[in-house]
Amino acid sequence: MGDQEKGPQKIRVGVIFGGRSGEHEVSLQSAQSVMQALAPAKYEVVPIGIDKNGRWLTGDPLLALTEGRASQPATLLPDPQSATLMKVEERERRVTGLTAVAELDVIFPVLHGPYGEDGTVQGLLELANLPYVGAGVVGSAVGMDKAIFKQVMAASGLPVLPWRLVLASQWQAQPEATLAAIEAELPYPVFTKPANLGSSVGISKCHNRAELTAGLDEATRYDRRVVVEQGINGRELEVAVLGNDDPIASVVGEIRPRRDFYDYVAKYISDDSELIIPAPLTPEMAAQVRERAVQAYRAIDCAGLGRVDLLLDKDYGKLYINEINTIPGFTRISMYPKLWEASGLSYSDLLDKLIELAMARHEEKEKLKKSFEIE
Repeated sequence: MGDQEKGPQKIRVGVIFGGRSGEHEVSLQSAQSVMQALAPAKYEVVPIGIDKNGRWLTGDPLLALTEGRASQPATLLPDPQSATLMKVEERERRVTGLTAVAELDVIFPVLHGPYGEDGTVQGLLELANLPYVGAGVVGSAVGMDKAIFKQVMAASGLPVLPWRLVLASQWQAQPEATLAAIEAELPYPVFTKPANLGSSVGISKCHNRAELTAGLDEATRYDRRVVVEQGINGRELEVAVLGNDDPIASVVGEIRPRRDFYDYVAKYISDDSELIIPAPLTPEMAAQVRERAVQAYRAIDCAGLGRVDLLLDKDYGKLYINEINTIPGFTRISMYPKLWEASGLSYSDLLDKLIELAMARHEEKEKLKKSFEIE
C-alpha cells in the first residue's frame, strides 16, 4: 500500500556552479535562482560547487563559496557505468576513499566562461554518459571562442563586423607593429575582447592608440588570444533560442546601456541600463533578427539553449551577429529568462523544458551505434 501512495519518482538534478573563471560570482547568482525555481515536487536538487581553484564540492557548496563555510570535496568519475556524485574522503591531503552522495539523472551546468561553458565540463559529462542541459562539446567550444565563432559565422554566410585576432605573445614581442597593423585595418573606435570570456570581462572600448594599448594589456591578462573588433554606432539586440534540432526564437530584446557600452558593471552591478522587451523594431526587422539568431545557433550545432547577441547599425541599417552565449546568465532578471517570459514561457516552465531537451538529446544519442564490427 505504501508503494501505491508514492508519487512519481523525482528527477535528480545535479546543478553545477562556480568554476575557475572571471565569471565565478555571476555563476553563483544564476545557480541560486535556478535551484530555487526547480519545483520540489518534480526534482531533487543536488548542488555541486566548483571553487576558484577548480575543486568540486558537495554538501552546501553555495554557502561554502559565498561565505567560506566548510564543505566536502567531491568528484564525478568519467565512467559511463556510474552516474554517481562521489564524496572524497581525505586524510593529510591524500584521498583515502570515495563515498556515494547521489545517483544523478541529469546535470544542469550553470557555469559561465572557461572551464564550464567552453566544452571542458561537457566533455566530462559525455565520458560519464550523463544527460546535461545545453550545448555539446563542439557547440560549447565554438560558442565560447569569439574568434572561431566569427570564422564559423563567416563560413555560414552570416554577417560579422570586421575584426582581427591578436596573440598575447605577438603583442608582447611586437607591440608597435601590432598597433600599426590594427590601425591599418580597423578605424577607431575598436573593442578589445579576450577570445574566451563572457559577461564583458576584460573588454575595453578604445578611441585612440593609448586606449588600444591599455585595452590589449587588459584583455591579455585574461586570455592568450584577443579579438579586436570594429566599433559601430549600433543597437544591441538579444534573442533567446531554445531547442535541439528544431530551435525556436523568443521575442527580440534591446539593451540601451547608460555607460559607454554594456560592460560587466552595467550587467551585474549598476542597474541603470535600459532593457527593452520587445525591442522597438519593424515586424520585418524583428523577423530577420530572430531568423539570424536561429541560423547562428544551428551553425555551431548548439542545443538546449543559447542567447544570441546581435548589432544593428543605426547609420546603415545592417545587422551583424556579435556572439552566442551557450550558458547565458540565468538570474530571474537576466535577459534569457526575461525574453522567454515575454514570449509566454515562465521561468520554472523554461527550466522544465531545458531538462526535457537534455534528456531527449541523451536518449537520441543512446540509440546510436558505438562500435563497428566487420562481418
